[in-house]
Amino acid sequence: MTGRLAIAAILAVQAVCAVVFVWDILSSVVGLRTQPISWRLREMIEIGAALGLVLGLVLGAVALQRSFRARTAAEERLRRASADFLALMGERFAEWGLTPAERDEALFAIKGMTAAEIATLRGTSEGTVKAQIAAIYRKAGVSGRSQLLSLFIEHLMRGLPSDAPTAATPATGNRDTAA
Repeated sequence: MTGRLAIAAILAVQAVCAVVFVWDILSSVVGLRTQPISWRLREMIEIGAALGLVLGLVLGAVALQRSFRARTAAEERLRRASADFLALMGERFAEWGLTPAERDEALFAIKGMTAAEIATLRGTSEGTVKAQIAAIYRKAGVSGRSQLLSLFIEHLMRGLPSDAPTAATPATGNRDTAA
């Protein structure tokens, strides 16, 4: 709170000095000068304006540096989350016993691609893709794409270790593979 108060005070000093300077220039250009400002007051205003500008520059640099640090930290968190997500998908795909083709199609489905788009990309029929996606859902113990994606998102949001049980892997560690 003290930092915000200091910034507000600096902005107030800068605003007052700017108004005085602009008024002084406009009054002399337009000829509205009623009474000149004393040199002592003018020097105080100039010192205040200079200090306000320097402090504004310093605070701007500090804010920019903090912004860069925050962006770098956010990028690092995103990079880690992305790596965690990919590792989690690999683990789950292995647990579910997905074939290489099913792994690819699961990735495409999670990315939001339609069966027709996946079929075009993989050079196969849409019926084959639909059958493989149905097999993926069955192996994962879900009924659709949103549930499949939610398995991964819920796991990452809870921050569980990768070996923790999920909806598709009960706490006993044994999966019912007959499903």
